[in-house]
Amino acid sequence: MILIGQYDSPFVRRVAVAMNLYGLAYEHWPWSVFGDAHRLAAYNPLRRVPTLLLDDGEVLIESMAILDHLDSQVEPAHRLISSAGSDRRAALRFCALATGLCDKLVSLVYERVLHEQESEVWIARCTKQVADVLVALEQDCATLGSPYWFGSAPGHADVAMACAMRFLAEAHPDVHAAGAWPALTAHSSRCEALPAFSNVVQRFNPPRG
Repeated sequence: MILIGQYDSPFVRRVAVAMNLYGLAYEHWPWSVFGDAHRLAAYNPLRRVPTLLLDDGEVLIESMAILDHLDSQVEPAHRLISSAGSDRRAALRFCALATGLCDKLVSLVYERVLHEQESEVWIARCTKQVADVLVALEQDCATLGSPYWFGSAPGHADVAMACAMRFLAEAHPDVHAAGAWPALTAHSSRCEALPAFSNVVQRFNPPRG
């Protein structure tokens, strides 16, 4: 398999970490959605990452679809999410909040970097959404009775959350505000100490318009 995209994207990194946790071998093409858009278009007309090329030539796009395929490659007992029931629904909710948080963080980057005149309304809306999601996740994380969201080993919710927190700290250090999210910060540090996370790190550098 070939994973396309740079690890400074929380979406690409989330897939890479999951593949590491599953022990799935892959080749990495660190293409940029800006600098390598012409090459990326040959595999994904949306020119978005992550894009995953399977060994048989099939192309998977969007992190959720990619992770769904990766889950199918391992035994149910070893998957990073419950197969059914309330734990699965809860994990999907946390994943949706974490990835939605990343969507808003990326939107803020593009608004500030790519537009000559920023939309104060849009920035205020995104900033409010980011803050509200962080408050909700901090409250949930503070009540965890285990090292990770659903037990003693990391799952998809933990991966999505840690990738989101790293991106927040690097892309929006003013929003991250050291110490403002103690439970999430501690959880992120616990995840980042694992080789599956630390082996796929690329510091975020904002694109230039």
